[in-house]
Amino acid sequence: MLNYSRSVLSYTRHEYFRRILCNLIGNWVENGEYPCDWEMLEEIVRGISYNNAKKYFKFPLD
Repeated sequence: MLNYSRSVLSYTRHEYFRRILCNLIGNWVENGEYPCDWEMLEEIVRGISYNNAKKYFKFPLD
């Protein structure tokens, strides 16, 4: 199972997650449930999609 999460085939799964996440947040903004602040929205998506994994796995990126 560990190898599957690192395989090329798993990229599709992660891309689906990012698309669903962005669609969910976009719907919140369209419905007026969240402010349309592009910097804040970018920070939320980047934090969930990138920074959480970077911190958890302690990747030396940046």
